Amino acid sequence: MGRNTRKRRSPLATKVIAGAAALAVGGGGLVWANFYASAHESGPSHNRTRSAGAQVATIQCPDVGQKLRKVPRGARAGVDRELAQLDKQITEAYARLASTRQAQAGDASYVQNAILGPLKSKRTAALDRIGTNIRRVGGNAPQGLDRFAGCRGMGVDQPNDGNAGNGQDGQDDGGQGEEDGQGQNGGQGQDGGQGQDGGQDGGQNQGDNGNGAAGPFAEDFVDINDVQPGSRDLENGFAANGDGGSQGSFTAVCGVNENNLFNSDNLIVAPGVDNGAHHTHDYVGNQDNDAFSSDEDLANAETSCQNQGDKSTYYWPVLRLQDGTQEFDAGDLGGGAEGNVGKILKASEAEIKFVGNQRSDVVAMPKFLRIITGDAKAFTNGVANANSSFSCTGFEDRQVTDKYVLCPEGSQVVRTSNFQSCWDGQNIDSANHRDHVAFVQQDGSCPNGFQAIPQLQVRLVYDVPAPTVESGQVQNPYAVDGFPEQLHKPITDHNDFINVMDENLMNEVVDCINSGEDCQ
Repeated sequence: MGRNTRKRRSPLATKVIAGAAALAVGGGGLVWANFYASAHESGPSHNRTRSAGAQVATIQCPDVGQKLRKVPRGARAGVDRELAQLDKQITEAYARLASTRQAQAGDASYVQNAILGPLKSKRTAALDRIGTNIRRVGGNAPQGLDRFAGCRGMGVDQPNDGNAGNGQDGQDDGGQGEEDGQGQNGGQGQDGGQGQDGGQDGGQNQGDNGNGAAGPFAEDFVDINDVQPGSRDLENGFAANGDGGSQGSFTAVCGVNENNLFNSDNLIVAPGVDNGAHHTHDYVGNQDNDAFSSDEDLANAETSCQNQGDKSTYYWPVLRLQDGTQEFDAGDLGGGAEGNVGKILKASEAEIKFVGNQRSDVVAMPKFLRIITGDAKAFTNGVANANSSFSCTGFEDRQVTDKYVLCPEGSQVVRTSNFQSCWDGQNIDSANHRDHVAFVQQDGSCPNGFQAIPQLQVRLVYDVPAPTVESGQVQNPYAVDGFPEQLHKPITDHNDFINVMDENLMNEVVDCINSGEDCQ
């Protein structure tokens, strides 16, 4: 399997992670620097005694990008680069966390002194540069950004509740907050940097499953038969069309990435930054999508969609089977060098559909509108923006957001993402890439000041060999690619879209939906 992207990648010698974390692939998946090793243990084992120094599974930092809401347009490029730098700093710190388990076992203060302390200093400098970028164009830099510099250790048992470690400010400028963004005890959690589960095996009490700190773990999987019909942890964007409003649909047939277009960029969140996603994406639709693509590049590109008027880009993190396969990116950032290992599984079906609104007609999307649904950092950010779900063919009345599903023989894994379908009527993007769009309210209507647009629904079907889970161990698991510190948690699944339909096609989409027709 190859990669089709128009820019060169950095030489492997410059990859910061490759030398920082020891990677090995075994039958059970990824072993990242022997997660549970202590000073008295030299090799991986499923039945080892956890040491006190191996209780921090990952690093939780405030997501500064979600807190910036008033960034002048002229400063956004510089700010986005600094936000990408913050992500890179976390990745490097996590790699150091994963590769120093023996040192941690012998020194209870090691994580705080050698990892979290230096990380805070680096983040403080990046946050200062964000303020400088904003002031340089005459803007008012948010007050108190340094409050989001501190990070803390975190266990692996459950996602953050959305408050601790992320501030509780809710202010438009990402400002003061009720906490300092360092957790309840100044960046060390409640136990001096050992995470919320400090005395309880770092939240992981079922063995390391052969996967080390990178995951997924047995607890991340559920048998679809154990999911209740009609139940779902989170409801964002999953309301069905009602009896009124606009009931038609438009299906975009764009293939399943037959051209093997992969990269670890994110044009929406980190434009101009190589490896801005720190994980690999599948792309369908637009064929010139990387971090350096301009709107003009997108408009002039080829498309994999049958309707050549649709040059939109639809992309999502790849799904991998952790079976020991050495993929094309096994030594690259975004791939194996950042814990995303194994065989890339392309969808056997990729259904891309636009539907209407329960309460009203829809209006045309503006060209180059950007929408992200789900949250690639939901494990450490909290579940507020988590949205994608997993199911199995034949069981799609059962959807689960925080687990991967185990499907019975003959059934396939399904990933579903229903996007925000209300637009502010003015902006194609926003500083935090979320405020310009919104989900419908409980009654199906858009919030005040927003208008209904066609809702994008992406349904991906995969032939996935069912992992085996026995005695708390998972063998040959599958997982979505993600930021290394997110431990491949299913709740971090997400999906991205940039509208590059020409005016005639967008009008056709709107007319089909508003007239109740089903078109493609």
